[in-house]
Amino acid sequence: MIKAVRTLKWDLTSIAVSMHLSPAETMDYFTDGRRMSFILERRICREIIKGRLAPNEGAGFDLIDAHGQKWEVRAITRQGVYFCPSYMVGSGRKSDKGGFFAKLDEIEGYFIGDVTKFPEVPVWKLSAGTVRLWY
Repeated sequence: MIKAVRTLKWDLTSIAVSMHLSPAETMDYFTDGRRMSFILERRICREIIKGRLAPNEGAGFDLIDAHGQKWEVRAITRQGVYFCPSYMVGSGRKSDKGGFFAKLDEIEGYFIGDVTKFPEVPVWKLSAGTVRLWY
């Protein structure tokens, strides 16, 4: 079994109050991977790898650690999790094995946060080699 490297925690009541939302609305928002990925990237960057964000949103990775290694951040949602490049996910888009393996060659691996567990989000670290073996 792979052990979480950290559990990121939020105060649901404080967030709901400050956003003028109900706790249920706040949960709906923060368990959506499209919304939560931005926040996960920043917290993982600062609190786990102590690195920096990719130079821009168009980069093929999300984070750079203190050793210069590139990482992607993914969220586990009710729909699951994906490892292929983001441009391969969504309506009308197609997955491409060559593009997927090129992505794995470019990065060290993935940090994956289970946003379905919000406000306590466990985060795991997976190497690109492990994901390639799983494929």
